[in-house]
Amino acid sequence: MSTISDFNQKSCAVTDGEHRIQLELLQALCAATQENCSPASAGEILQQLVSYSEAHFMSEELLMRLKSYDDYEDHVSDHIHMMEVLAEIESAHASGKSALVSGQAESVLEFIKQHIATRDQRFADFMLAEE
Repeated sequence: MSTISDFNQKSCAVTDGEHRIQLELLQALCAATQENCSPASAGEILQQLVSYSEAHFMSEELLMRLKSYDDYEDHVSDHIHMMEVLAEIESAHASGKSALVSGQAESVLEFIKQHIATRDQRFADFMLAEE
């Protein structure tokens, strides 16, 4: 029989795996724009990043609600900010402004690294403290 401790550890492991994929997609987007790869290739990576981020944030937010996480609103504000910036990047990409996309992608990468190191770490600590 599973315990709350098992659930919390598995949840943190799954979330960490999702963060790795999200970072890999961001790094791939940064590389694609810096190396001037085809707009179609960069667009494909960007679409994967947007779709993956939407799904990841939704699952993380559901888990926070399930656990009555006390920092939910501030954490979600970071998610909203990132999705708004990704929408701006999509718009710039669609307009053919690849130089703007490159700078924005680097900015999002730094933002999400900080988010994972602070907000996500705090949530992981909260989950593990519930054991």
